[in-house]
Amino acid sequence: MPGTNLTREEAQQRAKLLTVDSYEIDLDLSGAQEGGTFRSVTTVRFDCAEAGAETFIDLVAPAVHEVVLNGHSLEVAAVFRDSRIKLRHLAAGRNELRVVADCDYTNTGEGLHRFVDPVDQQAYLYTQFEVPDARRVFASFEQPDLKATFQFTVKAPDGWTVVSNSPTPEPKDSDGNVWVFEPTPRISTYITALIVGPYHSVHSSYEGPDGQSVPLGIYCRPSLAQFLDSDAIFEVTRQGFDWFQEKFDYAYPFAKYDQLFVPEFNAGAMENAGAVTIRDQYVFRSKVTDAAYETRAETILHELAHMWFGDLVTMEWWNDLWLNESFATYTSIACQAYAEGSRWPHSWTTFANSMKTWAYRQDQLPSTHPIMADIRDLDDVLVNFDGITYAKGASVLKQLVAYVGMDEFFRGVQAYFKQHAFGNTRLSDLLGALEETSGRDLKTWSTKWLQTAGINVLRPVVDVDTRGVITSFAVKQEAPALPAGAKGEPTLRPHRIAIGLYDLDEASGKLVRTDRVELDVDGELTAVDALVGKARPAVILLNDDDLSYAKVRLDTESLAFVTEHIGDFEASLPRALCWASAWDMTRDAELPTRDYLSLVLSGIGKESDIGVVQSLHRQVKLALDLYAAPARREEALTRWTEATLSHLRAAEPGSDHQLAWARAFAATARTDAELSLLERLLDGSETIEGLAVDTELRWAFVGRLAATGRLDEAGIAAELERDKTAAGERHAASARAARPTAEAKAAAWASVVESDTLPNAVQEAVIGGFVQTDQRELLAPYTEKFFAVVKDAWDSRSHEMAQQIAVGLYPALQVSQATLDATDAWLASANPSAALRRLITESRAGVERALRARAADV
Repeated sequence: MPGTNLTREEAQQRAKLLTVDSYEIDLDLSGAQEGGTFRSVTTVRFDCAEAGAETFIDLVAPAVHEVVLNGHSLEVAAVFRDSRIKLRHLAAGRNELRVVADCDYTNTGEGLHRFVDPVDQQAYLYTQFEVPDARRVFASFEQPDLKATFQFTVKAPDGWTVVSNSPTPEPKDSDGNVWVFEPTPRISTYITALIVGPYHSVHSSYEGPDGQSVPLGIYCRPSLAQFLDSDAIFEVTRQGFDWFQEKFDYAYPFAKYDQLFVPEFNAGAMENAGAVTIRDQYVFRSKVTDAAYETRAETILHELAHMWFGDLVTMEWWNDLWLNESFATYTSIACQAYAEGSRWPHSWTTFANSMKTWAYRQDQLPSTHPIMADIRDLDDVLVNFDGITYAKGASVLKQLVAYVGMDEFFRGVQAYFKQHAFGNTRLSDLLGALEETSGRDLKTWSTKWLQTAGINVLRPVVDVDTRGVITSFAVKQEAPALPAGAKGEPTLRPHRIAIGLYDLDEASGKLVRTDRVELDVDGELTAVDALVGKARPAVILLNDDDLSYAKVRLDTESLAFVTEHIGDFEASLPRALCWASAWDMTRDAELPTRDYLSLVLSGIGKESDIGVVQSLHRQVKLALDLYAAPARREEALTRWTEATLSHLRAAEPGSDHQLAWARAFAATARTDAELSLLERLLDGSETIEGLAVDTELRWAFVGRLAATGRLDEAGIAAELERDKTAAGERHAASARAARPTAEAKAAAWASVVESDTLPNAVQEAVIGGFVQTDQRELLAPYTEKFFAVVKDAWDSRSHEMAQQIAVGLYPALQVSQATLDATDAWLASANPSAALRRLITESRAGVERALRARAADV
């Protein structure tokens, strides 16, 4: 939306001038069932450092009725423009501002989102304010370092539930439909929240040390209540409370802790203080694998960790967003790995397999940036919720813990929380605390790891005598050139790593670790004298235990052995590291796609970790669709599809592996016989023992049958009749867009590009259905159409909706020089904003990488 940006300099100037005391926010949501707009009345009290100074307050609203500053009414037309209200002639000391406005309900997942459940036809509301969208609901100084207390008064329909950061009071007024909340502690605008509607809820408490009792609540729509496994969610939450309070040595800082599963949520979850919102796809309507439960638990713990790191202590400006997200990611995974009674002690395997893969991919794009990014304005931060901010940052924190010691790390964190509670900080505040507790000088470490971009590559350099004894060993570190267009220079960094030595155990047939060395690697070549004189093992694995962040390569002998025995590792983490290395080599065009497929087919049958299995499914499909040489693709897809069906039939009935293979088969079924099998599984005329073809699996089959022309509009409508829910509507929209006809593509395109009425989740579903890897020729005309409309879409839509279009509709399947040329011509002529330029450049890099990988697969 134009006119809504805020620069870092503007925020710094406003922070020097103002100290915000309190907000009183009165919202009339009594018309929420009908939609439209709602009345917002904001009273904000703040101190100003200079008499006569001028500043502004932020507000995105279709109508402003009244602006009163220190008792004087201001002419609205003169002071309200470009989503700002100009405030002149401020008093030195205390000022009071009152703003009366009409604000919009949204269907984009930003501001106050309104959703109508097709099951009960009731409206459900929730707020999503990060990064800058509290201003869509009330007038606010929209930056994280202007903390204040917030007191909400809400009028809502009779019988509805109203949840905010403070505990929900009994409703007042003669109609019993006005909720007056107690003021919050001092927090930032972006973590305030309101969730309003006839939500279903379950309540419990966390009973902590010294008589501590924290009320816990879980909420969802009534149509999902039968699927809400609240006991499991409370169990993970309590484990998090126990572990975080022990490690942080700081009691949970808010009055209660609610977790609200809300519809059409753009992200995974949001750390609103005491009122966390979570996407309601985490209320599982059908059978899912344990990997899904693990991911949900990590999300729950991630948001709980934010109550301390992000909410209690908050970044001063968005350049330290990475610290918020990386800390929450690291501690949530650590909690799963180390907390007593955790179901997922293997969580570092999942981290290596998924989060770090994301980080490595992001760090090799032209938009790569230092972990501590240069955030010039809000547009910068909106596209910076990426694999560097979350996953690389968490990887580097994991390495920092190995570098300074876990006990020393958490002692520093404890001092940090105590010193800065309810305040704002910079990175230097945390590093200073860690230097004190660890005794290490972290300035060089910080400069090389947090202020530079790119990935290092670690390779073993090993010499062996005729007896097979290691005579010399070193770790070679490389700093490859940054991608074209990236800022900065290649940098060699200090790494804390372990080196694992693995051999086959004759009794068990498993690859087991026989020795381990931990050391600091720095510079281009680091000698490892501790390995000299040892017998050369079958496999030498650098960065064993995944302590550091680097691409790892195996020596020739180890690679040959792993290729034959990757499924034989006894432990899941070294397997995951070898899988990740192979995938990285494939993406880097060092390993042909056909060889990657052979490696996966040789080892996946022995892979016990279901999260790794599902990642391999996704990676193989991506490699075959984008990285395989066109002349080889059909043969490779046939090999893969036959393998998915073979594993599906061989899997233990009712197991997670069986479900995962069923989904993998559905994603790639292609022959008449394979598609006929999907039809029979769907109509029940054929069954596979133990495989429950439930609601979500049915939609997976429907989507594939629609994309291959085996299911028409009537068939999709019949499936929707079975599942007349919001999820069913999304699946049906995706299936319609997936049909292999020019008419279906034109209708899907028009609904997204030529109209702006689709809700965020439905638009996302339509885009997902529109883009089908088997339909390259059908989609080819949309390359030119994309470049003709993307800038207008970006300029006219909200950020979330525009980003879906810019990324989702980019012609990534048209892997050709012509696509690169069309992209370059657009970049040269369209004059896009920095944020849009970044997204298009990232997509272009994907096509360029695919071309290199295809050349390697010839």
